[in-house]
Amino acid sequence: MAERVAALGIPVVELASDRLSGLTGDSSRETYTLAKATMAIVVAPAAKRRLQPIPPSADFRFDLAEGCPAHCQYCYLAGSLSGPPITRAYANLPEILDGLEPYVGQGTITSRSQTRSGEGTTFEASCYADPLGIEHLTGSLAEAVRFFGQWRPDVQLRFTTKFSGVEPLLTLDHGGRTRVRMSVTAPAQIRFEGGTASLDARLDALKRLARAGYPVGLTVAPIMAFEGWRDGYADLVARAAARLRGVPNLDLTAELITHRFTPKSKGVILDWYPATKLDLDETRRVRKTTKFGSIKHVYPSSVMKELRGELERLFAEQLPEARLLYWT
Repeated sequence: MAERVAALGIPVVELASDRLSGLTGDSSRETYTLAKATMAIVVAPAAKRRLQPIPPSADFRFDLAEGCPAHCQYCYLAGSLSGPPITRAYANLPEILDGLEPYVGQGTITSRSQTRSGEGTTFEASCYADPLGIEHLTGSLAEAVRFFGQWRPDVQLRFTTKFSGVEPLLTLDHGGRTRVRMSVTAPAQIRFEGGTASLDARLDALKRLARAGYPVGLTVAPIMAFEGWRDGYADLVARAAARLRGVPNLDLTAELITHRFTPKSKGVILDWYPATKLDLDETRRVRKTTKFGSIKHVYPSSVMKELRGELERLFAEQLPEARLLYWT
């Protein structure tokens, strides 16, 4: 990884300890900017390698990295990760991949689902990172795809991304065991996703992956009830249908995820993006208590029902080949 970074002319600093200093600016925004421009190559400790279920996406979550170089104003990592938002890439990749074997056949999310058991034991690699966004620096994602492609048990690697640099993946022997999903939203909402690929670039990349034989998917997130949302999501689904039309043997799924925020994530987001136009009005939401006792703000059931009905209708009419995995 260090050699890849150096070859691109990016400064590499080798630390004498595991403490990274010098990322504190004169303001929260400056600290955020410094952190977002920094990637640390570290070793994932044993605690990070103990897998956890990740409903409703997959049986288990495992991490190739933690953090993301993008600037999405509604990023859920804002309330999930502590400290400055640097990206940490894990260098002990062979150890991480070799540690997956004991979890095969132990899943309870997709493996025991009547409709999704055909996916085998599923491993999600993009919960705390967008691995494709740093693939040119790490090479970890390609190695994971190769690993799953050669792995004999009934397994599937899953990741979602907002980036389009899929070229390193197109010629890999993936064996149909990696499902790549593009995170997409209505065109007007892309303005909240700084530093990512355009919507059309993402859909083009998805088409190239599908033509290379990958199972693919659309992660529509975060779904929001903004002004003109019906037309916005109609435009999104129409663009996706146009890109994927005619792809042979298309294996396509869709995951529909509505916008929500916690008091903590709202505070962090407003600190990072003080001029944001993102709708964080708690009076337009309802409070929901999670199983862990924390609070999140979600849309009222009437709004949820309207959003879900319209999105499902659009997919049924324009992308009927897509299997809708879940709504949340």
